[in-house]
Amino acid sequence: MTMKLYKLNEALSQYFNKRIISADSQTASLQGGTVGNVYLVTGTAETDKGEKLPYRIVLKRHKEYDRYGDSGSWRREYDLYKSDLASTFSDTFRWPACYYAELIENEEEEDAESVLWLEYINGVSGLDLTAEMYEQAALEIGRYQGRLHAEQPDVLKSLTNLSHANLMMDTYLHYRSWPVVYDYVRSEDCAFPKHVRQMFIDLDANSDEIFERIKKLPIVLSHRDYWVTNLIVADGKIAIIDWDTSGWGYLGEDIASLIADEADIEHMVQYYQRCIPAYYRGFSQYAEASVEDNCVYELILIMFGYRLVEWYLHAEDEDIKTQHSLALQKISEMKNSPLQF
Repeated sequence: MTMKLYKLNEALSQYFNKRIISADSQTASLQGGTVGNVYLVTGTAETDKGEKLPYRIVLKRHKEYDRYGDSGSWRREYDLYKSDLASTFSDTFRWPACYYAELIENEEEEDAESVLWLEYINGVSGLDLTAEMYEQAALEIGRYQGRLHAEQPDVLKSLTNLSHANLMMDTYLHYRSWPVVYDYVRSEDCAFPKHVRQMFIDLDANSDEIFERIKKLPIVLSHRDYWVTNLIVADGKIAIIDWDTSGWGYLGEDIASLIADEADIEHMVQYYQRCIPAYYRGFSQYAEASVEDNCVYELILIMFGYRLVEWYLHAEDEDIKTQHSLALQKISEMKNSPLQF
């Protein structure tokens, strides 16, 4: 793929810590959609001293977009990379380094966009993650959130563009008010087992009480998109990409994502049993949290229950429909699954 690469030489100069005067490039799409596109850019750069240096670097372009309940998310990664948040990470838990960041006003298109040149990290990700890697990812984000919660570094006070703590609840209420999903689980035509349908009815009937329980949990800096495709395990360390939905969240939200967001359905219950204790073990190294008060099951159901119903209803492939239905059944099994803290 060939395309005009904005500020490539500037980014490579930071990448190599040398003045780059030219670079050839090949571009391959990594991921992306209507509001964000991510590319792996490879090639050979030339320094002002004639050195030829091979490189791999990631270009991320994110268009201005009004996400429901979180209008600033399209530029959030730019804002975070411009902050001192990088200083809060550790050798074993971090994000990719950023070599160049800019906001661009596109007058012709009327929309702005953020441009980020980022470190390419080659490692294990997605459904290739092992059970041990899931557990490590839970432990590391627990440690990270516990340390920040206990130390409250100054950088946290300077972060103004973060999603708000009740976004998860607001999104659930938005879904619940949508007749397409709400009515379906109560209809005679619903294909889900009776106990899965009852799971939604019980959730909706008891949501106020559940929200009150959740609101007693510590509020921590959360990634809020902590699912397997955004985790990269390399050399035994965890790297996290895609911070555009990050914000203040309740303890356990990221573990709910790790377990249930387009998950390894066959092992969902196993990962539920392994990841929650690991997460609390990591958090408790720095701050107090009662394991008896954990609400990860409720968070999973609130965050992904109706979303899975939506995905099921809009899936055209029967195998995909079956996967979404099985995921809901696995969530129902978690309620009474034993946890060894």
